[in-house]
Amino acid sequence: MLIRIYEENPNPKAIREVVDCLKDGGVIIYPTDTVYGIGCDIHNRKAVERICQIRNIKPDKAQFSFICHDLSHISDFCTGIDNPTFKLMKRLLPGPYTFILNATNQVPKLFQSKKRTVGIRIPNNAIPLEIVRQLGNPIMTASVQDDGDMIEYTTDPSLIYERFGDQVDMVIDGGYGGFEGSTVLNCADGEVEVIREGKGPIDEL
Repeated sequence: MLIRIYEENPNPKAIREVVDCLKDGGVIIYPTDTVYGIGCDIHNRKAVERICQIRNIKPDKAQFSFICHDLSHISDFCTGIDNPTFKLMKRLLPGPYTFILNATNQVPKLFQSKKRTVGIRIPNNAIPLEIVRQLGNPIMTASVQDDGDMIEYTTDPSLIYERFGDQVDMVIDGGYGGFEGSTVLNCADGEVEVIREGKGPIDEL
């Protein structure tokens, strides 16, 4: 299913349809403030495994992050966030950054690295934030973009639907997306380490 949702004013009925799909174990493709993402409810292991198959990734090798609604949501899933890190997150989020933080026991093991860390996103896009708010817990996020993909294909939701429409349950058309991923910052040890430079400027750190 291809469903149109406008970022400026997400239709509550359409958002509810997406949330119902996620609660039923569905896999969706959705816009963020960077590239289009593919995801599901973080608590549905079968849906996560479906995404691993779609992306041709082994679950134990996957490095997935998940989307939270706001900073208050993060405290349920991350621990040991010091004051400088919290201030940095408050300044940069919502925005095109992924923060690697220490995971709590509420984070499904599938999302934890061997160091028991997890990637957190709060994108500056009302569509995924409203989905997460209504769902009541985070959704996982992985990019639909591969290194060998054409830029037009990864930014145009109608072309994304042509490619993935028979593999996922829903593609959200939220307008053209970007082709540059988030900037990844590892803050698990109390220091800020740039793992990947993306859309988020690092000169603001």
